[in-house]
Amino acid sequence: MGADRIALVTSDVGAEHDEDLPLLIEALRADGCVAEAVPWDADSVRWDRFDLAVIRSTWDYVDRLGEFLAWADATAHATRLRNPAPVVRWNSDKHYLRHLAERGVPVVPTRWLEPGRPCSEADVDAAGGVVVKPVVSLGARDTARYEPDCAADAVDHARMLLDQGRAAMVQPYLRRVAEGERALAFFSGTFSHAIRKQPLLSEPGVIDNDRAPHPGVTRYKPTETEIRTALRALAAIPAPDPLLYARVDLALNEAGDPVVMELELIEPNLFLRYDPQALERFAEAVRTESRRRS
Repeated sequence: MGADRIALVTSDVGAEHDEDLPLLIEALRADGCVAEAVPWDADSVRWDRFDLAVIRSTWDYVDRLGEFLAWADATAHATRLRNPAPVVRWNSDKHYLRHLAERGVPVVPTRWLEPGRPCSEADVDAAGGVVVKPVVSLGARDTARYEPDCAADAVDHARMLLDQGRAAMVQPYLRRVAEGERALAFFSGTFSHAIRKQPLLSEPGVIDNDRAPHPGVTRYKPTETEIRTALRALAAIPAPDPLLYARVDLALNEAGDPVVMELELIEPNLFLRYDPQALERFAEAVRTESRRRS
């Protein structure tokens, strides 16, 4: 049997900015795998020549969502795709938070605004202000937070998205996010490591699509409650097996309890540099998956 051939799926912007990509390629090659970075939209790629295709930094997919989902479906027929195409489709639209809430997972309370319906200040009413964002987004694109006395601006933001035919979501702004957002990484269903980062929406009323997506990252040891909350979220994912990788983003509500902000199952930054064993854990999970034959 020859060496396992592994595609680490990226994009032009991902190949330029994904700091973990060269580390993972090196780690896999050191173990005898044939690993290479491959843009998801590269012409004439024979995906069936790979034993495994691992989506890593396809950070342009939201601008071409239909094309990307079609690629995922086609690639899954050619080779083993991880995470699987149905999970990619499910996670590409933040309506999945409704699915989690219905299964008892503590999530940030969310109001859903669909195109074709009116939007008023009643939809953006929250004592501590709100966050308005599209349901399909990456890196807080087209997202902003608003203070309680700026409801009209929040409505204008939501209407802008709705007028573009995009569903929107409105969430209360969690003031304790100032204590840091938590991101917990899991490989093959097992907790690996975590980081904490500064709040992204630091300035109210500003849509800034050029902001740094992960400001002030530091290594973090999550509490047992945070790990349990993350595991509850992972257990609610409509997938038969543990996912090769997952990142669960948490924040604290006013009572100090962790709530799920997002599940990152498509192309999350896994912050492999922030734990001395993280790269080895992830590389081992990828190697094991590549050697499965079913």
